[in-house]
Amino acid sequence: MLASYFGEFLGTMILVVLGVGVVANVLLSKSKGENAGWMAITTGWAIAVIVAVFVAQSAGSPQADINPAVTLAKYMLGGIYSSNEVAWTILAEFTGAFVGAVIVWLAYLPHWGATSSAEKKSSVFMTSPAIRHFPSNLVAEIIGTVVLILGVGAIFGQATRGAPVPGLGPYLVGVLVWGIGLSLGGPTGYAINPARDLGPRIAHAILPIAGKGGSDWSYAWIPVLGPLLGGLIGAVLWRLLLNGA
Repeated sequence: MLASYFGEFLGTMILVVLGVGVVANVLLSKSKGENAGWMAITTGWAIAVIVAVFVAQSAGSPQADINPAVTLAKYMLGGIYSSNEVAWTILAEFTGAFVGAVIVWLAYLPHWGATSSAEKKSSVFMTSPAIRHFPSNLVAEIIGTVVLILGVGAIFGQATRGAPVPGLGPYLVGVLVWGIGLSLGGPTGYAINPARDLGPRIAHAILPIAGKGGSDWSYAWIPVLGPLLGGLIGAVLWRLLLNGA
């Protein structure tokens, strides 16, 4: 299992390097991609997922969850993780996300000082709601994650026998995340992954970024609890409605 934990760590790290990295490219001042917009961000995250899944698998994690909500859903469905394994897998994912955020900070080191907006700096690391309404924000994260779980289940389910073509699965998951971002990402920035948000949020709180502002801890529970609840609901729905599909 040590190889599996390392794969989850490395895959989630790459996910955040490329995903948080595209947000930094779009938001930080004097970056080549400044103001490239939402399409660039959602596309960057889709590519981040594809590459991260391949890296996680190559590094020793055949599951390549790179997301505690996905790990929890698989645990609820049974037959993959023990309680001890799921805890260590989730810890590896959170740790990888934190390290990935630190790497992005280093990659864009001169741009933090060149960016005057504290909101843009914080938005590189963590999600925030377009309209701050906690119940609605929580529901949006739950819905996005349920769609993710059902989509991943369908992609790797019995109907496709693991994927239509060997090696195609990660691309389909990337397209799924791209679609979630385009369709459901507007209200909250679609964390749909507790590690993706909390790991970089902790990095934002710790790193010496001048004028970075606060880390918005009053909101931080939404992109953690929402995806975890979405993972549980998605697993239940899969078992009740689509199991064996």
